Amino acid sequence: MLFPRTLRSSAAALALLLPFAAACGTEAEAESSSSVTLRVGATGWKVEEAVLKYAGLDDTPYQVKWSQFQGGDQQLQAIRAGALDLASSSEIPPVFAAADGDPNFKVVAVQRGATLNQEVVVPKGSKVTDIVGLKGKKVGYVQNTTAHYFLYELLKQAGLKWSDIDAKPLLPNDGLAALNGGGIDAFASYGTSIITAHQQGATTVGSGKDILSGNFLWSARDSVLKNPKQKAAAADLIARITKAYAYVRDGHLDGFAKITADATHQPLAQAEKDLVDAQAQRPTQARTVGDDAIASQQKVADVFTELGALKEHLDVKSFWTTGLNADLDSDLNTDVKKAK
Repeated sequence: MLFPRTLRSSAAALALLLPFAAACGTEAEAESSSSVTLRVGATGWKVEEAVLKYAGLDDTPYQVKWSQFQGGDQQLQAIRAGALDLASSSEIPPVFAAADGDPNFKVVAVQRGATLNQEVVVPKGSKVTDIVGLKGKKVGYVQNTTAHYFLYELLKQAGLKWSDIDAKPLLPNDGLAALNGGGIDAFASYGTSIITAHQQGATTVGSGKDILSGNFLWSARDSVLKNPKQKAAAADLIARITKAYAYVRDGHLDGFAKITADATHQPLAQAEKDLVDAQAQRPTQARTVGDDAIASQQKVADVFTELGALKEHLDVKSFWTTGLNADLDSDLNTDVKKAK
């Protein structure tokens, strides 16, 4: 396994460095595993951090600073601003982050995942029962995310154009408030916001389940790829998350469902069903970068060009790299010592 060889220092080596600490503090700190830090994004609730802790795989020989965001689009904005080292998102946010100018990041890995709880919902009491019924209605959506994409595709399937609705870009929390307050007639969103909407009486009129690819992308700042220790840490962390979900599926679904229910404020039975359904539909696991994943995102980018959200054709291959493949493949095939 690459990471322990590159980051862990022996007690003897640290002792030898102590006499030089005053004059060479920076060099000594660089040799310490604790000086290696990854700033990592999470959407909704910090499910990746939680699953690592639950599986006993959170004892990383590097520091992880998790930050919570309402969407992957915000994570990519943070990457662009230098506030994150590693972002997780659907296929869509990196497209728009790259289209804004020269990207300072690369997509380094793919995490396969479920496409459940990706829906267009209407509030309790609405007379709208399907996507066709959205014509002329105010429809909220989370811009530059899966919600933006599957809403457009659902409209096309129903014989409608984007211009047939009064589209309102909203963040998940703002969209929920607008849906319940009568500010919008429907809302296209994902994850916790959809779970909450259903708890508040919303019903589904369209789903992105069979539209979305199930490819969720890990994007790393270019500076991470240039730093051997951070690069190794990124591969190690992504592999640990895959192994943590394997642990959950291996007879430990009930315990993680309880954690999920507490975090998302939903009944335990519903959390258990959602978790079982999600892992049955598409087990959460990382894959190295391949041509098929790049082609999948290119298809998505082309749809946004068709929609007019992108001003011109974008070659997505320009911000993908196989630079993490060797480390990630090695880590995925190496056992990680559990903390418990």
